[in-house]
Amino acid sequence: MLIIGIAGGSGSGKTTVVNKIINGLPKNAVSVISQDSYYKDNDHLAEEEKKRINFDHPASIEFELLNRHIQNLMSGETINRPIYSYVTCARAAETIPVKPTKVIIIEGILIFTNAKLRDKCNIKVFVDADTDDRLMRIVKRDLVERGRSVQGVLEHYEHFVKPMHLQFIEPTKRYADIIVPQGGANHVAIDILTSRIKMKLSEKP
Repeated sequence: MLIIGIAGGSGSGKTTVVNKIINGLPKNAVSVISQDSYYKDNDHLAEEEKKRINFDHPASIEFELLNRHIQNLMSGETINRPIYSYVTCARAAETIPVKPTKVIIIEGILIFTNAKLRDKCNIKVFVDADTDDRLMRIVKRDLVERGRSVQGVLEHYEHFVKPMHLQFIEPTKRYADIIVPQGGANHVAIDILTSRIKMKLSEKP
């Protein structure tokens, strides 16, 4: 089993990189596990408290469950991946079954901050992007997907996203085997990763 970790700052283009890799592969050949599914359930908090959740701090992730699920997949077991909503800040009652495959991609801003999870990755990729490019993507995404106002997005960026990126995310770049500047626009890096995955998929059991 080949496990690829793809990290990088919020709005760096990680999801685009993952989608472009997946589009170049046979259907259902790769399982993708998003760190975002493993945010801790905050349904018990009041609405004002939910607005102050720091999604960019490692403590916001239930790494114990994420590590256990990756280990289950490595052991050939199907997992039930949680579903998390940024709008309600809660996990859904339903889950999504994920079967083990030859290749697993773990994607998320904080995945390399956890040593146990980092050690499970055979290839570690850090998607890099300029700060202003990331901010523009964050604004567009949060307005549409997370129901925030422009003012709310900018305040959240100033108080949480930027300081947490500098403290926790940017330093994990040193763990990367491959650094991908320009995110999804870096076709060369995406082709290299896709070719490596195809090699793994073509291996005989």
